[in-house]
Amino acid sequence: MTSMFDQYERASQRSKPSGSDLMKPDISTAGFIQMKLQDEEPIFTRQRVNFKPPDNILHLAVSSNFIMIAMANNIILRIDVKSPDKKEEIDISKYVTNMKLSGLYLDPLGNHLLITIVSKNGDSPPADLFYLHRTSTKLKQAGKFRGHEITAVAWNFANTSATTSGPILLGTSKGLIFETEIGLDGDKIFNTSLEQYWKQLPNYLPLYASKEVDGLVFDIGEESKPPITGLAFHKVPYSDKYIIIVTTLIRIYQYMGTISNPQEKPLLQQIFSKYLNIKERFNQLENSLPYSRMQFYYPGSKGIPSSFGWLTETGILYAEIDPKNDPDNVLVNQEMICCPETSLSGSTVSRTSVAPINFVLTKFHALLLYSDHVKGISLLNQELIFEDIYNDAFGKLVNITKDPITGSIWAYTERALFKYKVTKEERNVWQIYMDKSEFGLAKQYCKDNPAHVDQVLVKEAEMLFKNKEFEKSAMIYADTHSSFEAISLKFLQESQIEALKTFLKKKLEGLRPQDKTQITMIVVWLVELFMYQMGKLRSNLISHNHNSNLIELQKQFDSFLCTPTVEDCIKKNFSTIYKLMASHGDKDNLIRLTIMHKNYEEVIRQHIYKNNYLEALEVLKSQGNKNLFYQFSGILVQELPKPTIAALISQGVQLQPSKILPALVSCDSDERHAKEVIKYLEFCVYKQSCPDQAVHNFLLSLYARYKQDEVMRYIGSQGQDITMVHYDVHYALRLCQEAGLTEACVQLSALLGLWTTAVDLALTINVDLAKQVAAMPSHHDNELKKKLWLKIAEHVVRERNDIQQAMEFLQQCDLVRIEDILPFFSDFVTIDHFKDAICNSLQEYNQHIQDLKEEMQEATKSAEIIRKDIQAFRTRCTFIHVRDTCNSCQVQLLLRPFYVFPCGHRFHNDCLISVLTPLLTTEQQMKLTDLQRQLTMLSKKPEDTTSVGSFDVR
Repeated sequence: MTSMFDQYERASQRSKPSGSDLMKPDISTAGFIQMKLQDEEPIFTRQRVNFKPPDNILHLAVSSNFIMIAMANNIILRIDVKSPDKKEEIDISKYVTNMKLSGLYLDPLGNHLLITIVSKNGDSPPADLFYLHRTSTKLKQAGKFRGHEITAVAWNFANTSATTSGPILLGTSKGLIFETEIGLDGDKIFNTSLEQYWKQLPNYLPLYASKEVDGLVFDIGEESKPPITGLAFHKVPYSDKYIIIVTTLIRIYQYMGTISNPQEKPLLQQIFSKYLNIKERFNQLENSLPYSRMQFYYPGSKGIPSSFGWLTETGILYAEIDPKNDPDNVLVNQEMICCPETSLSGSTVSRTSVAPINFVLTKFHALLLYSDHVKGISLLNQELIFEDIYNDAFGKLVNITKDPITGSIWAYTERALFKYKVTKEERNVWQIYMDKSEFGLAKQYCKDNPAHVDQVLVKEAEMLFKNKEFEKSAMIYADTHSSFEAISLKFLQESQIEALKTFLKKKLEGLRPQDKTQITMIVVWLVELFMYQMGKLRSNLISHNHNSNLIELQKQFDSFLCTPTVEDCIKKNFSTIYKLMASHGDKDNLIRLTIMHKNYEEVIRQHIYKNNYLEALEVLKSQGNKNLFYQFSGILVQELPKPTIAALISQGVQLQPSKILPALVSCDSDERHAKEVIKYLEFCVYKQSCPDQAVHNFLLSLYARYKQDEVMRYIGSQGQDITMVHYDVHYALRLCQEAGLTEACVQLSALLGLWTTAVDLALTINVDLAKQVAAMPSHHDNELKKKLWLKIAEHVVRERNDIQQAMEFLQQCDLVRIEDILPFFSDFVTIDHFKDAICNSLQEYNQHIQDLKEEMQEATKSAEIIRKDIQAFRTRCTFIHVRDTCNSCQVQLLLRPFYVFPCGHRFHNDCLISVLTPLLTTEQQMKLTDLQRQLTMLSKKPEDTTSVGSFDVR
């Protein structure tokens, strides 16, 4: 159960709350909900250590979790924090006779302890220095420093040795600085380096050194000889540069330089020597206190500290340490932090007690130690955030210190030891930086808390907006969760279209693919803004500057349209975007839009609308949608017949001529256009062998109207087989009749089988053409051919009355005889004109009779031979041997019913049927089945003794 005393102790620690309305949820406009709990752990929490000292505590030093406690009974306790039960007591009574312990100095590794002892009543020697190693319980006197009161020690943080300290600096109460190196050598303390320094440089006069001082000692040069209250040196990482910082009661000194020879001793004296005969440089503050305190904050276990603090009566001079900033000053961004004069409870602290006894630094805070309380202030805004009141039961507070390696903070009173726990001290840092307008640092310390980041971004955006940096403000606003409508309205009210575009673009980048509605809205709005800006620039296009602005704006718009999110949105809402652009009359961007999204139909339409027919044709040729050729070829052939036809021909078989035909038909009224159309149709017919009848009919119609001399060539190329021609013969005949192309009509009539008509038309031209037509019918249709030739003969006899030509005509046709044409002659023609023809005819008849007689004789002989063969077949027989086998199954033939053929083949009945069946047609298979049925029926009748053949079985 918690005691009342512990409850009081806990209540005495007051921390400033991290926010107001602790138990209420903070619902921000961004949609974040932050629940702040009332029992949130304070940044600093005091924890009493379970340790009761045997006597009052005078001094305490801690490093690397080793604590050295000097008590009033001249006992030094050595405690390992990791093993607190194993305490070591070191009695120093024999070393402090008539003396008192004035300081403990523990190195960073916790191995080396320096103890300063001074006289109580001013007896000689006034001071002495002792050394204690961690592995020893006996103090060793450093004789060379006898008489010098050591008030500050600069340990070597780069040292890793457990037996030696490495080069260190010692500051005295008289303003002197020594360099030495100490360690444990058996039972003796050694300071070999120090002895070498003194021996080698006995007459060395350092910078500002008093001439009365002999040996290697550095005098800071102040006339009042004030004590060295703070002393530290560090090697800059990854370099040979060293920095040394020294404080007195009222001044800060900085010494910087490079060690040229690290093996040379004294080491740091090489840096001090640089400042010989150079006027001293220091910072000075008013201070009536008998002390000043110097503290550092170490971000890691080793290395150079990141910040520095110096406590005087004025307050704490705080600075960051940057060795790369200025070769003469490493303390940058210095500011004076005043100590608070009020407490968290509101009471005013007396001026006499304002100055703290000591302090320690954390990363963002300073803990100030007073005689009865500890205060924590923020280093960023100097605000008091923590106050811890101590009870008199433990005595007065003596000091506060910090382990430079582990960072643990220890405070002690005369009779108690306390440790301060630091919990998330950076929790409110982001808000402080935000209030100071250091937004980069504020975001860095938000610890990925989206609500805090959002607040910082909103504050930064608001500041930029007030400073008229609208575009930067828009970029940051877009990353916040502020109201989209409110931010957009802010920029619209200021007429900041460019900033609004920036805001919308950044918002668009942050949307997810599923946020389709928001994406569509922003894209449409941005297109509208671009159209508005470009339209305004075009209306005011009066200077080159305006023109360059328009070009740059066009580039921005093109880049915007190429964004994948925008492209996808426009594809899904193309009609909306298209209508929006069209409402602004921006035809150039309409064309760009349609090209970008491969909507070539609209591109071509826009070019045609602007009478840019050549551009439209180029777009048509470059795209891959062949349907657009069918759609736009008509108007393009009308305007650009030759280039358009050339483009159609270049497409080759990729286009279907039948689909192009409607566009070409509309252009056949003009001879110039018709000739180009004929070129394409000839390409389709002669090069591509197009079979479409409509194409052939259209080409034939154009030939009949514009190129009549090509009609016969075309008809001849198609051939005289009506089943193989690709044009409509009846349509062609009508065209040729209307055009008066008689010769073509002859060919077409013959093709249709209108032989009489064809011959009649041919006779109107010449007899030779008629003869050609008469020779066309098949050789089997002699009656028709004879009729045609008789018609020609009648024309020759009656129209020309040329007997000689008629006789020649009889020689050209074997089907027409003299007796066939005699009726065509006049009654007054004498027989002498036909004597030769009649004789030839009679001779042919006689020859024909002789041929018939010979054929009859041959037929009689053949009949006689056949009768003899039939008679011989009746007596024919076939011999079957017992060993004969079936030609199909190779089994003995006599085992089952069989068939024997005159050719010698032998088959079982069933084998023959199985072999024949697959080779027969369906009709033959049905007949075979019927025959088998009949045989079956015959086999059931009584046996017929009539012999149908003879077999000799051997």
